[in-house]
Amino acid sequence: MSTALVRKERFLGLKVSPLNRRRLHNFRANQRGFWSLWIFLALFGLSLVAEVIANDKPVLVYFEGAFYTPVLKTYAETEFGGEFLTEADYRDPYVADLIDQRGWMVWPPVRYNHRTVAWDLPVPAPAPPSAEHWLGTDDQARDLVARLIYGFRISVLFGLVLTFFSSIVGVAAGAVQGYFGGWTDLLFQRFIEVWSGLPILYLLIILASVVEPNFWWLLGIMLLFSWMSLVGVVRAEFLRARNFDYVRAARALGVSDRVIMFRHVLPNAMVATFTFMPFILSGSITTLTALDFIGFGLPPGSASLGELLAQGKANLQAPWLGLTGFVTIAVMLSLLIFIGEAVRDAFDPRKLFAGAAPPEETGPAPEAGGTPEPVPARGAE
Repeated sequence: MSTALVRKERFLGLKVSPLNRRRLHNFRANQRGFWSLWIFLALFGLSLVAEVIANDKPVLVYFEGAFYTPVLKTYAETEFGGEFLTEADYRDPYVADLIDQRGWMVWPPVRYNHRTVAWDLPVPAPAPPSAEHWLGTDDQARDLVARLIYGFRISVLFGLVLTFFSSIVGVAAGAVQGYFGGWTDLLFQRFIEVWSGLPILYLLIILASVVEPNFWWLLGIMLLFSWMSLVGVVRAEFLRARNFDYVRAARALGVSDRVIMFRHVLPNAMVATFTFMPFILSGSITTLTALDFIGFGLPPGSASLGELLAQGKANLQAPWLGLTGFVTIAVMLSLLIFIGEAVRDAFDPRKLFAGAAPPEETGPAPEAGGTPEPVPARGAE
């Protein structure tokens, strides 16, 4: 096998089958979805290092021949010649002057985190955009860029974790229903019908009056209901595949049901599952945004895109609040939808983009001593 062929059969160092190679070609050929993926990964990657982009602490401090990293470790004011044993306030002119006399500080591009209050605003909050606050401040004098970066990160992380766990539960439930069928399928379907009819919003309101909501509390509550989104798709795939010849052959050979379900049938069902995941992710992010907007989401003070929209609604005289939140959510959801469409088309055997590799087809097995008759590749529809 030539070196060029070996390179074509590998992706990120892993071997890929001809079918998966064709799917990758199709995904890359969809320019809108391909570039949306890279833009979304770049934005998410930047938000993961939000502490070095927007923070009220220096990234690096050089003082009396030693280096300090305040974003990673807490230092007392006495470390820099101050008088108190409490954490150093690097924005305090007194502490800043002590450090500047015998060293220097490297600040992040935005000198505020999502909780820092700007006490020196020249106008009442919410303040309009300026050289100090690029997108202005909210109604509590907190920098909007900092809250936007931290809010984007927590929204995406919430969506990713919720999508991951809900997919695991939904795939497992759908696999059990579709593979065993009969009374198992019937009882599961009746349970899902009852469970999906529960008023989620009212339950959240009742529980929020008992305990203070936080990230993991909201994640657990939403997981109780979000797992049902994939059950129908996986159930249908297992109902279709459980009577295939290879499944019957595996049963005849004595292979256990668990091995047949998760090793032989599940890979075929994952095609439909993967196409739904970007849309489930966007739905999870929208759910958290909606809960924060109505006041039943993350605790007060947390960076949240929904809370930013609520502030824009309450402060119509400050249009930068609502516009910033709206544009951020619109761009994020649009990127996820474009990625989802590209993934769906990449897994669709009927789709073939310009520049993508044609699907490989083989004709019927030749008779003994004969030569196979070539089958032309199917073109784009």
